[in-house]
Amino acid sequence: MDYLDKEEKEIIESYEQEEWVSSGSEKRKEIEEAAKQSTLKNKRINIRLTEKDYRDIQVKAMEEGIPYQTLILSIIHKYNKGELKSS
Repeated sequence: MDYLDKEEKEIIESYEQEEWVSSGSEKRKEIEEAAKQSTLKNKRINIRLTEKDYRDIQVKAMEEGIPYQTLILSIIHKYNKGELKSS
């Protein structure tokens, strides 16, 4: 477990010491539905890019080892969360 950070180790220790209490099946269903909805990609958009921007994003995606659509989605998500600032 050397790959876990301090917070992750504390959570595991807390769980192993049975400090966690079930919130019940109704709450679990609510949380499962929220998690499902948060990963559901049900909206499609079309955008036009310059040839240069298109090629640049493809190169960046290849460097990251991910599809370019995934990279674009990640950029949008980070911007919406305030983790990526506009210039």
